[in-house]
Amino acid sequence: MKRMTMIFAVLASVACLSLGVAFADMEHGAAKATSVRGELVDMGCYLGHSAKGEKHTECAAKCIAGGMPMGVLTSTGQLYLLTMDHANPDAYNKAKEMSGKQIKVSGPTYVKNGIHSIEAVSVEVIAAAPAAK
Repeated sequence: MKRMTMIFAVLASVACLSLGVAFADMEHGAAKATSVRGELVDMGCYLGHSAKGEKHTECAAKCIAGGMPMGVLTSTGQLYLLTMDHANPDAYNKAKEMSGKQIKVSGPTYVKNGIHSIEAVSVEVIAAAPAAK
């Protein structure tokens, strides 16, 4: 009887631990690896006064070099905050040189309190999408 009680207690502990991990993932939003394509913008100027595009490239480069956060603005208008992979910051640092360009960023995406972000695992310049007629 004592042995059965011990086995039950261990199983109950494992079950509770598993549920706790599952609920923690739901609360923080499990990461989903994906790719995002769009223009690299500096978040301050874009959010402050919708600055983007070719005319804003030089200003965006200065703002990003000064520490302004970066974002990827997709063709549908979705804005992703670009975050750094702490284990390997190379892609994030490479993106700093791509202001105003169309880029493809790959890595885990997150949504928290309505803010979308992508962790830069890889980044590359891509051809601009053809203009809609």
